[in-house]
Amino acid sequence: MIDSLDVSYGDMWGSHQGPTHPDPMPSALAARRHAAGMPYAVLLSSGERPLALIERWPRGRWRLYLFDDASRRARMIDFVPLGTDKLLGVRNTRLTSSDEQGDEAGSESGEGRSRERIPHCLVPEFGDWRVFAPFLAQQGHEPAADAVLNDVSVEEGAGPLRPTGVERLFVPGSRDTPDGPAAVELGDAGMLRITSGQLAVTDPGFVSNPRTVAVPPGEYPVTLSLLRTARSVEVAAARVTFHDAPPHAWEMALRPDEDPGLLGEGEFYGVGVDSGTVAFMDAIRAVDDEMLDDEVLDEQVFVPLSFVDRPSVELPGTGTGPNLVAFTAGRGDGSYPVWIGRTEDGQAACVVVDFRLHPTDRKQGDTGPSPA
Repeated sequence: MIDSLDVSYGDMWGSHQGPTHPDPMPSALAARRHAAGMPYAVLLSSGERPLALIERWPRGRWRLYLFDDASRRARMIDFVPLGTDKLLGVRNTRLTSSDEQGDEAGSESGEGRSRERIPHCLVPEFGDWRVFAPFLAQQGHEPAADAVLNDVSVEEGAGPLRPTGVERLFVPGSRDTPDGPAAVELGDAGMLRITSGQLAVTDPGFVSNPRTVAVPPGEYPVTLSLLRTARSVEVAAARVTFHDAPPHAWEMALRPDEDPGLLGEGEFYGVGVDSGTVAFMDAIRAVDDEMLDDEVLDEQVFVPLSFVDRPSVELPGTGTGPNLVAFTAGRGDGSYPVWIGRTEDGQAACVVVDFRLHPTDRKQGDTGPSPA
């Protein structure tokens, strides 16, 4: 009988990453994600031994992993909502060792799937993980009825990524980077024409859900921060400027449904990149726009940008219509923060995409990895 359980929280992670959280999160952050219906994971342990991993999935679904005495994931149980307050077990899979290191994998043939009935259970309130106690008992880890749940969560930390030193991205000069000495140079990427009053920051190949910023219609310069090393020249950041005055304050570019309070330390909501390219463009452009036809993008954007001496291209609009300015995304695909520089009266002075090649939020002399 187990008298106490240690409870810790983190993002969901694959079984190949072991039985402990690679990126633990504060319990308060997990609680906020729970209230918002967002995914997170709960690890129940006894001392140093993991007993169960509980994953909260979108749309009210849950997954429970049970560990064996060798700290391997021995069983996986999936739950779906049954009404408003119960969970229905729909799959009970025995996991088997696939190699000498004990990595687990579900039996594709189905012979590892348990045939016994999976009991229902209540939808857990945040922190009430005793609802899963019967499943721990089935694995031989039975908690006592009055077992104590010990929160071993990490502290809240500094919160989401902050726009520290964004202006410095566009100051020419030498830099210390994780890859050694480098130099920042500025590049002119041309003029961006906005007619709708809405700037979109997006991967030009996937424009259905861009990050948008309200800006005055007009033509505005696009500037690249180029990071030159002994081996290459890469786009470290890109900026479109709407006012000559320097920004009074900076903020993260957010969609209406994004809450910074749901971000962990050093995390951010950013522009997703799958084509190695980001573009500034007018938000009225749609996926089926002739300008964004796949063949046009390949011939006039992606192929030209593949040359090391051409970090940006302009795709003209029709007549006086809005154009598109595209540029290579640092070192490729991923997610990158977008910052809005505001004037003192709240107008957009500039918008910057930071590809995090030499993050400015590090302490002086720190050239190691930075949270993203």
